[in-house]
Amino acid sequence: MKNNRPIIGITMGDPVGVGPEIVLSALQQPSVYRLCKPLVIGDIQRLYTAKEVIESSLAFKTISMPEDCKFEHGCVDVMNLSELSPDDVIWGCPTVDTGRAMVRYIITAIDLATQGVINATVTCPINKHAMQIAGVNYPGHTELFADRTNTTDFVMMLAGQHLKVVPVTIHIPLKQIPHMLSKELIAKTIRITGQSLMERFGIENPRIAVAGLNPHAGEGGLFGEEEKQVIIPAIHLAKRGPYIVSGPFPPDTVFHYASKGKFDVVISMYHDQGLIPFKMIHFAGGVNTTLGLPIIRTSVDHGTAYDIAGTGKANPASLIAAIQMATEQVEYERRPVKTSKNRCLNSGLT
Repeated sequence: MKNNRPIIGITMGDPVGVGPEIVLSALQQPSVYRLCKPLVIGDIQRLYTAKEVIESSLAFKTISMPEDCKFEHGCVDVMNLSELSPDDVIWGCPTVDTGRAMVRYIITAIDLATQGVINATVTCPINKHAMQIAGVNYPGHTELFADRTNTTDFVMMLAGQHLKVVPVTIHIPLKQIPHMLSKELIAKTIRITGQSLMERFGIENPRIAVAGLNPHAGEGGLFGEEEKQVIIPAIHLAKRGPYIVSGPFPPDTVFHYASKGKFDVVISMYHDQGLIPFKMIHFAGGVNTTLGLPIIRTSVDHGTAYDIAGTGKANPASLIAAIQMATEQVEYERRPVKTSKNRCLNSGLT
C-alpha cells in the first residue's frame, strides 16, 4: 500500500440508523484500504453491535489521534466519542443522547479536517429530527459544515459515474422557487461548481449545462419568463470563469445528454428537477459532496433507513463511492490543474 494514502475521517452517522452497519460493510473491503487510511469517528459499542448484525470478523482499535492508528485491513481504527449503553439504544429509535452523539462525531471530523489532522471527511447519514431534539438547530449536515468552517458560499452536488447535478435551490416548497431564483444566486452556483470541478475533480475546462425552470426552457417566453429575465442573465454574469457554460436547456432533455457525456455537470433550478433523474441513474452508488467548503466533505446519498437498520440489509455502495470520491478530491487538490480561457454558450437542446 502507498504510504501517502490520505487519512479519511468517516463519521458513523446516526447511531440507530444504518450508519454503523455500512461503515463496517465498507471497511470489510480490502480495496478501501488500498485507497486511503480510514478512521471511523463514532461509538465503538454501536460498532460491536453492528458487527454482530452483519456477522463480521473485523477487529477494532480505539485511538485518540490518527498517529495511533494501524490503518490495516481487518482492524478498524475508531475514535470513540460516545458511551451509548447497548441496553438503552434501539435500532430505528433516535433519542436526545443519540442525537447529541451523532452531532459530536460531525463536529470532531470538521475540526480535525480544518486543523489538517485528517485529509477529508466522509459522513454517514443522520436524522434531522434527532438533531433537532438534541438541541442542534441546523437543517442538516451541510449547514453545520458551513457554519463550523465559516463558509457562506457553498452548494450541494450529487455525483455519480454518469451524471453530476447541482441544484440552485434545495429544500423549499415548489411555489417559492420562482421567487427565490435570482441571477446572482444562479451565477454564484455556477462559479462555485466550476471552480470545484477544476480543483477537486481534475476537470480543466468544465462543461456546465444550465437547466431552464419551465417546460421547454420557457419556449421563448411562451411558458414562462424566468429564462429570459433571470437564467440567461445569470449565465452571462458567470461567464468570466474558466469554464464552458451553456443553456438554458429544456429540463426534459439536458440530463439525458449530460449522462451521455456531453456535459460535466447540470445546474438544476430546484431539488427534484435534478435529483429525480440523478437517482434514476445512481440510486445505489451516488455521492453527495459539498462544494465551496475549505475542507473536503463527501457523504452517502441516502438517509438513515430506520426501517432496515439493524437487519444487515443496508447497501454500503454509496459509502464506498463517497470514500473513493473523497480520496480522489484529495489527490486532485494535491496537483492543481491548468485552465484555459472560458466560453459561454447560449444554445438549446431539443
